[in-house]
Parts: sequence; C-alpha cells; structure tokens
Amino acid sequence: MERLSTDSRVTRDFPANARYLIGVSGGRDSVALLHSLISLGYERLIVCHLNHRLRARSSDADARFVKRLVERYNGQAPRLPATRTGKRGARPTAVGRLEFELGSANVRALGKKQKMSIETAAREARYAFFAKTARRRNCRTIFVAHHADDLVETFLINLFRGAGGAGLAAMREISARRIDGVDLTIVRPFLCVWRKEIDDYVGEHRLRFREDSTNKNLTPLRNRIRLRIIPYLEKMLGRNIRQNIWRTAMIAADEQKWIESELRDSTHADFSVVKLRALPIALQRRALLKWLRAQNVSDVGFDAIERVRSLADRDTRIAKVNLPGNRHARRRAGKIFLE
Repeated sequence: MERLSTDSRVTRDFPANARYLIGVSGGRDSVALLHSLISLGYERLIVCHLNHRLRARSSDADARFVKRLVERYNGQAPRLPATRTGKRGARPTAVGRLEFELGSANVRALGKKQKMSIETAAREARYAFFAKTARRRNCRTIFVAHHADDLVETFLINLFRGAGGAGLAAMREISARRIDGVDLTIVRPFLCVWRKEIDDYVGEHRLRFREDSTNKNLTPLRNRIRLRIIPYLEKMLGRNIRQNIWRTAMIAADEQKWIESELRDSTHADFSVVKLRALPIALQRRALLKWLRAQNVSDVGFDAIERVRSLADRDTRIAKVNLPGNRHARRRAGKIFLE
C-alpha cells in the first residue's frame, strides 16, 4: 500500500505548498498521517505534540519520540534502532522544513478542577494547545488523525448518551471550532480510512510509533466500545456493522452542516429570547448547541440545552440555570448570556 486513500477534498482545498499544523501523539495513527502527508508533498508542517502528563515517564518518552521523529524527517538524526522483532524503522526522505511545537498540561488536575472526565479534559487541553499554537504561528488549520473506526466509536458513544442529530454527526472531514478566540479549521484526512488500512500502511513502510498501554484499559467508555461492544454486536448480528454506522454518521454530518448554515451567527456573547422563540423546537436546540459550543461550554448535552431553552419560556420565572464546568446561563432584558 503505497499511499492511504485520503479524501480528495483535502488535496483540493488545502494545497500542499501552504503551512499547516498537524497533531502528532506518537501513536500509530498520527505517525501514519504525518508520513502520508509528507509523501503527498506536504512539507511545511508544524508538528504539535501535547504532553498530557498522564503516564509519567511514558508521557515524557512520547514527547521525545515525536521530537526525534521530526529531526529524522529533517535529516538531522540517524535511523532509529531495531525493534524487538529485529526490524529497523525506515528512515523517510528528509524534507528539511518540519517544525516542532511541544506543550504540556496537567490533564488530571484540569479534569478534577472542571469536573470533567479524563478523556474530555485531555481533549479540551489538546485543542487549547492547538489554538494557542495557531495564534502564535499565524496558522489556523490543523490536520488530525481521526479515522473511520474513530468515527464509528464516537457515533455509538453519542448514541448511547442520547445525543440528537448534531451529536450523531460526530466528526467531520473538515470542521471549524472557535477556541479561546481562535477560529481553528480541523481537517481529518483519514476519516474514510479504516484502522486495518493504517495497520497495513505502517507495516509496509516499517514506521516506528509509540504504543499507548491505556488503549487496552476497559475503564474508558471508548475502549469498551472498541474492544467489547462492537465485536459483540458483530458476533450477534453476524455482519460487519462498522461500514453501515460510518455511512449513517457521514449522512448525519452532511445534514448537520446544512442546518447550521441556516442558523444565525453563534459568535455573539448573548442570544435573543425573541429570536429563539421564533424558531421551531428542533432548530432551537440546534441553535443553542451551536451557540454554547461557540462560547466554549464543554460536554453540552440534551439536559444542558433544555435548561437554557427553558429560559425562553414565556411562563417561566427562572432566570438562571447551571451548565457544565461551573458555568451558568442567565436571562435578562430579553437576552440569554453566560456567566
């Protein structure tokens, strides 16, 4: 497998001669993405790695690995030593233009402070780091290595949590997210690529990567979905369900994109009660979801949206409701705003 079948929209909409950020954890998927983009001629990449400080020395080793990987691509370091199987990591063609950005965050402390799960806190810390780097580097587009299996798992997680259409849309090949005042474009070239294809690509090119031992831990919901629930469903149904779920998620994403294009600008700090009341209930929920996300409210679910929506009820006397992360929504003078 010479190349992975990345979406043609990526090469069309994001020309290879421009500068981009790329998130590289050191794991199999992001290492394959970096190698694949370079093989397509993307050389002006800024490799971004966040040390989550969750696995002590292993987290530090991940950071060192990614730094050495960048140096190898730039032709500054020798071939990596042999693996336990005796195979040496292939040395890629030197490109000489890669740059490296390293960040660090105490994700466990952040999760405790914000009352988030470790997974959510890690994601929030990662994107905050990406946004900070994007502002400093004046580069607002980042490639990330989410693939087709990730999309399926995220769809199921959101389904089990009772998400609506917006949640079931899960990930998109190209999406925008406003973080700390930075409009970040997130590009997922591997969203149509399956994990098995990435495994084959890594094996063929003998790419070295860091194995995260926590991927086998069944405590996180995503790992239980991947390692237990999907295999069980496929066994019981006697078919590969991944492709059908992936297709459903892609359809939901296209529908969500159209709905959002019909909604008002969500970047304002407040939301008009009169305009909210004028929308059908379905669009009220979509509009509030878009607005809350634009205001950096994390873990926005059905209950949170309904609490905010209740502020527009003509008969309610409630003027303040609680939101995740110790935040609040308040109604005053015909406006809903956050505190």
